[in-house]
Amino acid sequence: MTEPKSKNIFWHHGKLTNEDRVKNLKQKGCVVWLTGLSGSGKSTVAREVELALVSNGKNASVLDGDNIRHGLNKNLGFSPDDRKENIRRIGEVSKLFCEANVIAITAFISPYKADRDMARSLVPQGQFFEIFCDTPIEICEQRDTKGLYKKARAGQIPEFTGVSAPYEAPDKAELILNTGKETLEESTRHVLDLLVEKKII
Repeated sequence: MTEPKSKNIFWHHGKLTNEDRVKNLKQKGCVVWLTGLSGSGKSTVAREVELALVSNGKNASVLDGDNIRHGLNKNLGFSPDDRKENIRRIGEVSKLFCEANVIAITAFISPYKADRDMARSLVPQGQFFEIFCDTPIEICEQRDTKGLYKKARAGQIPEFTGVSAPYEAPDKAELILNTGKETLEESTRHVLDLLVEKKII
């Protein structure tokens, strides 16, 4: 892992242990990392899971790929290096959420295995769940309300994942959602069941 560029900085420990937080907040933090092609249902599932969790008294928050690029990552494009930095920053933000006992739900294409593995490495074992929205590109294109695939096919959007840039599917995902066939309710239930099974909620 790259060392900080800044020197003479020191880690400051707080007065609360993770056990203290879990006991008092009555939930464990984790990262629910949704990955898949554009149009595979990541953001839709993420928002539905967030709604279900918060409606049941849990603290959960979605970090959405497009939304993050309006603020924190607005200086990044879609080159391989920028994609890597995009995921590095989100990995670090997710780690902070997790440490604060928030259920952080991310919805990023995150096309490269190495970048997703890096994000996983930041979080304690058992608190990172990679969830693959496994939807055929044909269905993703049919859902393309923004017209991105059409523009990419026409060469108007360079380095578009699945068309002119690669997507490396997970080989160790904790959960695979067949978002091309199952309903939103079914996908949401699968995620919630995973969090119950792993004793997050």
